[in-house]
Order: sequence, then structure tokens, then C-alpha cells
Amino acid sequence: MTLGLLDGRPLPRTALDARLAALRGGPRSTALPLPGSSEDRQLTRWVAQVLLTEALCETVAAERGLPVVASGPSRLDQQAAVELGSITAAAYEGSAAVRAVYASVTADIEPSAADLAHYRAVTTRPPTTRWHLALPDGGFEADPDTLPEALAEALREAPPGEWVTVGPWTAMLLATLAVPRNPDPTPALREAARRAEFVRWLDHERAQRLTLVEGLEHPGDPAQPDNHHRH
Repeated sequence: MTLGLLDGRPLPRTALDARLAALRGGPRSTALPLPGSSEDRQLTRWVAQVLLTEALCETVAAERGLPVVASGPSRLDQQAAVELGSITAAAYEGSAAVRAVYASVTADIEPSAADLAHYRAVTTRPPTTRWHLALPDGGFEADPDTLPEALAEALREAPPGEWVTVGPWTAMLLATLAVPRNPDPTPALREAARRAEFVRWLDHERAQRLTLVEGLEHPGDPAQPDNHHRH
């Protein structure tokens, strides 16, 4: 039985069978679909695509002479996982070779000046204000809008450094702090651009180097019989 073909070379299905067995014997086995069901066949296809992605990147890493350091799983945040897609995200999290190829493919990717300017134009907000307050038993910082309305109004009217008592609350405004609300977007946009580039690169490499086999098609392939998703 064959998992698929990489550069025309058959890959044995044993890795797929082992991965599925590990899932079915793992702590989340009760969440898996019923064996033999359409959903179970879709799970098998999905796991097959993860394994093919890992095998492809292992080959590319060897071709490029990349150091692949064995390590535990790497967890992506939700946004990164969505941008990569579930198959690529699972391969990235579980395979050091995928992570090494990702780093190599995306090393020179930076957000463009136009992208940075556009992001700032649509997200820039004025600085927010925080108050440094003293209380009879200590002090803290707070957004004025989170304080009781009557206390906040009294503190605005009182000179800084003067105790104010309103109902059960006593406080002194020590200083007004302007807090920037617009951190540098470059790191976040850089990572997003790198994920997009890796997805483009990987789609091309899959199309050129992988051949899928009947029964292990991409789970989203509309031609395979278990894809029931309809718009």
C-alpha cells in the first residue's frame, strides 16, 4: 500500500497506519470519528496530507543541507495556524524538518513599506490615558473610564496631589500617563508575510513533486466521494 509518490518514488503507507494507530490509542481517541465512516476516511486523508508534507520537507531540507534539530512539538498561535491551514500547521508543529524549511524559505521575507503604511493608516489610534493613583492603603494605575464615574469626575476637578473622597472612595491623582496604543507592527506583519510566502511555496512544491493516490486524495478535493462540503 502506498501513501503517495514523492518525485515519482512511492512512499510506504506504514507511516500513515502508525500515525492513525497512535491517534486512536491516544488521550483524545473518543473525539475521533467512528471507524469506517465517511468522517473517518476524511481524517485518514488529512493525516496522509500531513505526512506527505513532512516527507516533502524532509527531502527539501536534505537537498538544501539544512540542519534539522530534533525537538519536541512547536505550538502555533491560533492566527498562525489559520493562516497556514490545518494540514501545514500540523506538519509545522510536529516536524523539525518542516520548521527548518520554513525558516529557509522565508528568511528574506519582510513586509513592504506600503503594507506597513497601510496597516498604520487603518489601525492607528490616539494614545490612551492612565492615571497613577494613591489610595489610603497603597496605589495603582487605572484607565479613568474604569473608575466609578463620580470619583473620576472629582479627581479631574481636583488639583494633582489632593485627596478626594466621594462616597466610600478616597483617592489621590498623582500623575496622568499617556500610554501609546500603536506598537510597531513590523514583527507581526513580518510573520504574516512569511506564513503567506511559505504557503505559496509549499503549494507549488506539492503540485510539482507529490502525486496523490486514490483513497488518500486531499480531503478538500471536490472530486473525492467523502467531500460533502457544499456552498
